[in-house]
Amino acid sequence: MPPAPGMNPASSLTPDMKNILIACLLAGLGLASASAATPSPQQQPARDTAQAGVRTIPIHTPKGDFKVWTRRVGDNPTIKVLLLHGGPGVTHEYFEAFDKHFPGASIEYYYYDQLGSAFSDQPDDPSLYTVERFTDEVEQVRQALGLDKDNFYLLGHSWGGLLAIEYALAHPGKLKGMVISNMMASAPAYNAYAENVLAPQIAPAALAEIRSLEAAGKTDDPRYMELLIPQFYERHILRKPFASWPAPLLRSFEHLNPKVYKPLQGPSELGIQGLLANWDRFDDLARIDVPTLVIGARHDTMDPAYLKKMSQRLKQGQFLYCENGSHMAMYDDADCYFDGLLKFLRAAPARKAVKPRSLRSY
Repeated sequence: MPPAPGMNPASSLTPDMKNILIACLLAGLGLASASAATPSPQQQPARDTAQAGVRTIPIHTPKGDFKVWTRRVGDNPTIKVLLLHGGPGVTHEYFEAFDKHFPGASIEYYYYDQLGSAFSDQPDDPSLYTVERFTDEVEQVRQALGLDKDNFYLLGHSWGGLLAIEYALAHPGKLKGMVISNMMASAPAYNAYAENVLAPQIAPAALAEIRSLEAAGKTDDPRYMELLIPQFYERHILRKPFASWPAPLLRSFEHLNPKVYKPLQGPSELGIQGLLANWDRFDDLARIDVPTLVIGARHDTMDPAYLKKMSQRLKQGQFLYCENGSHMAMYDDADCYFDGLLKFLRAAPARKAVKPRSLRSY
């Protein structure tokens, strides 16, 4: 449940809720343990279907039909942005940061919880949680919402960025534009960056203890998170003291479903060991022919130099570099993030090849 008004969002969590939250603060590709138990029913958010703009969409799968939750905000016939959250298995809630920026810019946007996430159905069937099936789900959501190549923008953050890439490759001609936010196009490349750049920034004694806990399969030990919060989370996920992290972000991670997340990611904080470990679409980026903004940040878990190369690989790529940002640059470098994002969306570029450019230099 959301923290009570006036309360510190982190300190208002019960011990069990805090353990779940801490275990999945890095709910982007290669960023969280997710070894905590599934949130109990009282921790699941209320699904207010009477809220303005809310619509549940039936999703057809090989294992039957299920429903996913969406909510429309705004009305713009030419700019409709479908938001793909990270995880997999967290929720749309951390995208509430967009409420401060999109309505005033007359952007129509859609919150959306993917299958398995807290506001949508959560079938207990691992076979449903694959890249291919999630990609098909996005197409079903697009069709149900009536989005098309004249208005449809896909914005994917972290795991959502991976899903956006897969969608663009599987469904060419359906998009007007795309945003890949804080997501590298290769799991092996991310693993190399985590091993060679991120891990050495951790104090040697702390890193040795972290590696020891991982080797022993004790990533659910409270000591593991005690080490990583100051050494990693507050440096690379959101550059603010953990106690002051925004409530929407805490709620989104509190509601993570580890049955979706853990098989794809694996147990380690510093590398991908799950089913996504060999995922690599860098070479295929050249096949994507819609205007695409790639967003990177100096302090991100995702290599900003690699993200810039992604924008150059894309036929119509642009690069936005957030000097003061981390993985959650929409919070810790919001002015840069939303200034560049809104400029991209308002440009409504034509569907033709252009020379890659950078909205901010890197």
